[in-house]
Amino acid sequence: MPLFRSLRPAQWSKNVFVLAPATFAGSLLDRGTVEASAIAFVAFCAAASAVYLFNDLRDREQDRRHPRKRLRPVASGAVGTVPAAATGVVLAVAALTAALTLNRETAILVGLYLLANLLYSLWLKEIVIVDVMVLASGYVIRVLVGATAVGVTVSAWLLLCTVFLSLFLGFSKRRHELVLLPDDAGEQRAVLDHYSPTFLDQMMNVVTASTLLSYALYTTADETVMRFGDYGLVWTVPFVLFGIFRYLYLIHKADNPKQRNPTELLLYDVPFLVNVGLYALAVFLIVYLPGPAQ
Repeated sequence: MPLFRSLRPAQWSKNVFVLAPATFAGSLLDRGTVEASAIAFVAFCAAASAVYLFNDLRDREQDRRHPRKRLRPVASGAVGTVPAAATGVVLAVAALTAALTLNRETAILVGLYLLANLLYSLWLKEIVIVDVMVLASGYVIRVLVGATAVGVTVSAWLLLCTVFLSLFLGFSKRRHELVLLPDDAGEQRAVLDHYSPTFLDQMMNVVTASTLLSYALYTTADETVMRFGDYGLVWTVPFVLFGIFRYLYLIHKADNPKQRNPTELLLYDVPFLVNVGLYALAVFLIVYLPGPAQ
């Protein structure tokens, strides 16, 4: 169904960041926490889809000149502007309403996400570096929403890890766009005229190292060791290493890298998905099974 495709359900995978606070707080086995996390997840799916619809409406003329974006339902004409706009408004209201059923703080954060993306679409996406930082803020807000929804505190190191990881994903997205349209990238997105593959690779190197370091420090931080009873979480670092390295491999070396954006690449890559499964299993065993000091 074209209207459903315009919601970009494949992108909902990004909203697993909402579940991170409850997961690492060791409270995902609590029924109330699961229900609150599920509502927050669904609310963010609705908010994200509302943002995608607004972007598609605003950029539909540019998208029609893009080799892949021209196939999007709004750009191709499969979904009319009125149904797309109406659906976007309904989803935004639904997201805020669902968040408000949890608490006011969660609703404010979802509203902030919608506002930030509105400003991004109208203005901020034209400002070099700021554009990626706004994209990264969406992931940070996801984590904060997950925390406020279930009433837990997020570790500063885990929050920093989210910041650097989201910047890594943002710069990767810009690199993909630049490589896909080397000659007329600026016509599709003006800010791309200010980027180059070399510059983006340098930025990715910086945030990759920062991501790995902040996660490693989180696993060995005193508060983490006190919470879980030992240094067990440090054994998940190799999975994070492999995940980032595999992602870098996919965007640099994989066959036909232009066929899918970086996020979609991950959803079709078996080694990456197996690694995610093993990471999730390791986290569950370490966080939810009693340790020696517990």
